[in-house]
Amino acid sequence: MPLVIPAMARFQESILFTPSRPGDFEFTLSIPVERDEAFDDNNAQSFRMSLRREVLHVLVVESRPRWEFRFLRNALSRDPGVDVHCLLLHPRLGRGEGDTCIPAFPDTRDAISGYDVVFLGDVGVGPNGLTTEQAELLTGLVEQQGSGLVFMPGLMGNQATFRGTPLNALMPVVLDEQQPKGVGFRLPTPLDLTARGRDHLLTMLASSPEENAAVWRQLPGFYWHAPVVKAKPGCDVLAVHATARNRHGRLPLLVTAHRGNGKVLFLGTDGAWRWRRGVEDVYHYRFWGQVVRWMAHQRHMAHREGMRLFYSPEAPRRGETVFLHATVFDTSGFPLQEGTVRAAIMSEAGDSQVLRLESEAGGWGVFTGSFVPRERGAYKVVLTWDEGPRRVQTQIGVTSPRRERVGRPARAGVLREIAAVTRGRCGTVGDLEAMVRNLTLLPERAPVETRFRLWCHPLWAALVVTVLAVYWMGRKLAGLR
Repeated sequence: MPLVIPAMARFQESILFTPSRPGDFEFTLSIPVERDEAFDDNNAQSFRMSLRREVLHVLVVESRPRWEFRFLRNALSRDPGVDVHCLLLHPRLGRGEGDTCIPAFPDTRDAISGYDVVFLGDVGVGPNGLTTEQAELLTGLVEQQGSGLVFMPGLMGNQATFRGTPLNALMPVVLDEQQPKGVGFRLPTPLDLTARGRDHLLTMLASSPEENAAVWRQLPGFYWHAPVVKAKPGCDVLAVHATARNRHGRLPLLVTAHRGNGKVLFLGTDGAWRWRRGVEDVYHYRFWGQVVRWMAHQRHMAHREGMRLFYSPEAPRRGETVFLHATVFDTSGFPLQEGTVRAAIMSEAGDSQVLRLESEAGGWGVFTGSFVPRERGAYKVVLTWDEGPRRVQTQIGVTSPRRERVGRPARAGVLREIAAVTRGRCGTVGDLEAMVRNLTLLPERAPVETRFRLWCHPLWAALVVTVLAVYWMGRKLAGLR
């Protein structure tokens, strides 16, 4: 795919490719050296990427079998990389039917820890919904173990019951308490991508940001949206309502945010299932597949049976603190409460250090630590549990920021050209005093006076005619001649 890079501008683009086999690979992104480039050693960047075949575990919780739930369940069930479980919290229909349905909500930490992403539909906290303890489990799953949580409100407005529960803090938007059931309308309205959403991996439905924005404009619209007031600070708004707005701006309907170690996503419409019209599963399946993989990415950066390791930032630089987060389960499959977890870190130069990770409070089996890489290159990290045979290994690629070169002479020709174009002066340090003196001798700028001839303007004639016409019609209505 050819890319055109504009001169003297910041450029951002994405490249999509399909890997042929799993493994650890090193990629190099390079651009050709132009004839007039001053530095020709900064046109390439190398990075490492791990490609693995994985099955992501997803839980979908809903209160009634609305269309959005049915099509979402079908899309995830037909995805070979997703293992989906569904739970229907309906007082009369039971817990749902089919191979994907489970009889009850996973009420323990070890049971819910297996899910990478949880979809929370039109479900509240209270009778016929989640309990307060279950809401706390979902909060801990996101904040401690790095799972993803997707909010998908509906017409029943059960999301209003999140107030006063831990789920309210996870919500990336502020909801209107005066109209909990949302807003419906007769004409369909599409989602409008923001600048952030045009090239985001979650919303990318085409090969380029321009084509992606066009695809989203052509998707079938929705007839209802959640009562959103605004997005909370620090959240990424990927799509907004095409027409509706309030005093905070256009209504954010697709919003993401980081919460602790995990991610949350808010989708403020229930019309994604309509995207299948005319194109079947082209965009509907792709969107939900990207949602699951993007939200579960962090948990699967490095893992083995019973151990997971992820780090932030994902592309660290030399001298930047790298934070390690490990989730460890004991031999029985329960989150490790007590034990010694170590991380052995080795650089390409042969330097090594061993960190003892500290256990986080809450009993989720999370251990954290940090280190500062002093050199660029690939750092090998081996995570071990002293009391058990489990271990996990990964590599962290550390880059070195390119610093400005000092001690090089200025390009005097370019400076003189800029001075000539702007009608200024160019000189050396010895000419500084004379330049300052010349600046003080410059005359004051004369005020600019703009005259507007009111009597000759056609709007004045139109105003006179309008006033006379109103006066004449008023006399006629009053019965005067």
